[in-house]
Amino acid sequence: MSALWYLLVLILPLSALFARRIPIGQVARMALMWVGIFAAGLILATLWTRNRAYVDGFLADAGLTANVVTGTTVSIPRGPDGHFRADVSINGVTRRMLIDTGATQTSITRETAREAGIVVSQGIGVAVETANGVVIDQRATIAKLDLATIHARDLPVLVGDNLGDDLLGIDFLNHLKGWRAEGNRLVLEPHTR
Repeated sequence: MSALWYLLVLILPLSALFARRIPIGQVARMALMWVGIFAAGLILATLWTRNRAYVDGFLADAGLTANVVTGTTVSIPRGPDGHFRADVSINGVTRRMLIDTGATQTSITRETAREAGIVVSQGIGVAVETANGVVIDQRATIAKLDLATIHARDLPVLVGDNLGDDLLGIDFLNHLKGWRAEGNRLVLEPHTR
């Protein structure tokens, strides 16, 4: 069905060009030009999405983003399963979140988003590679996130149905002044503005 849709999308503009009796060479050049424009846009969008955490971290370091993470240093013990988890308040709703240094972006479930009053974008989803395969998540923003004495504002987040845990990803950690593992503890050091 989608192949038929794409075929129609291609045939309609081409038929309009042929009806105007434009030479085939000129139609081919225009078509190639539009394909190039869309390909360049797709490549830029893909690069932005895949490197968003690094770009956001760079912008935060330069003081160019509205996202602010402040507070005092927090030390989180490693759990019996080998992972670091912390109680986090998202817009006043408390959740036990996995701090995942292997996840590019902070992600929450739709249930958490609903309970925290987070408005989820209904636009085009974001393809996310997980250990269980590729899933499509939606973008949103957490207005206020508190992890012990660390406070974040306007934190970008992905919202999806296929998550086992709510998790804090590298995008959150990149907004900190620093973070490190010390033995069986994860030390988070925010900016002290």
